[in-house]
Amino acid sequence: MNLATVLGLATALFGIGLYGLVQRRSLVAMLISLELMLASISINVIALTTFAGWDPSVGQVAALLFVGVAAAEVAIALSLFVAIHRSAHDIDVEHLSEQKG
Repeated sequence: MNLATVLGLATALFGIGLYGLVQRRSLVAMLISLELMLASISINVIALTTFAGWDPSVGQVAALLFVGVAAAEVAIALSLFVAIHRSAHDIDVEHLSEQKG
């Protein structure tokens, strides 16, 4: 594989994630789309460090840090979704905007 192929794949994943983030109404689907975007960023970091001639472990460590941050983000977001669902009985974004204070 060459650099253009890997960056094209990462760009496609980022585009799919951005489309899902904009088009979805469910908070869980929006979170999944955001995670897809973060995965494409990790692919970019690994590809750029590998093809730039640097030590590939630098990109891999950075990608592992991204995965750790994404896991913490998912844990916090899902706990917020559960709290929102308990109070509003719905996690649809359009219905939540009606409950502003």
